[in-house]
Amino acid sequence: MSCNHKFYEFLNLDRLDFKPNTLIIGTFNPEWPENNQAEWFYGRTHDSYGKPNNNFWDVLPRVYGEDSLINNHPTKWKDFCRRNKIAITDLITTIDDAYSPKHDKLMGSYSDANIATKFNNHIVTDIVNLLQNHSTIKNIYLTRGSGSFWNSLWQPIKVYAVANGLHATQILTPSKFARFAMFPFNRENPQQTFNMASLNNFILYKWQQQWHDLKSSEE
Repeated sequence: MSCNHKFYEFLNLDRLDFKPNTLIIGTFNPEWPENNQAEWFYGRTHDSYGKPNNNFWDVLPRVYGEDSLINNHPTKWKDFCRRNKIAITDLITTIDDAYSPKHDKLMGSYSDANIATKFNNHIVTDIVNLLQNHSTIKNIYLTRGSGSFWNSLWQPIKVYAVANGLHATQILTPSKFARFAMFPFNRENPQQTFNMASLNNFILYKWQQQWHDLKSSEE
């Protein structure tokens, strides 16, 4: 039994009812184990203690000058994306050599490192083809910073983007792992000290530096 993406049917943007100008790309969201509570992309917003686990739905709306949606539900997230012409997909569609229950613990860790190193048969989302079929997309963001496996999947997208005059860049992860970028930033910039309580604001600060001009995208 392979492990498909939890939102498999949405990865190729076939269900969009608008023309996106921005594409945000993540890694993978497994359909099992059953404790995957995500109801949409980047949907594991809080941990078991109720603390922020992934700041995507806090940060992205604020990039666009809107209020945080981290405590809202998928209907609000989808409305936001439709209003701002944002599409979301992931690099991996299926892991063919993942089996339940044998790999439940690995899948349930939601670890990009495990996905990259513990499995060999990854079916990749054809994002270059997706871009060719959605020519209105001009801005592409990967919410993953480094790692040779993930970079190998990103590189063809980047090459296509450069060849076609598209804005494509890797941005800081919205997960708690962003702290590993925050700590050295604080050492180098003592006048702008962030902490774990303001990690979301650090991610926002970094994203705003790399985001495209929102005024020009409205024209």
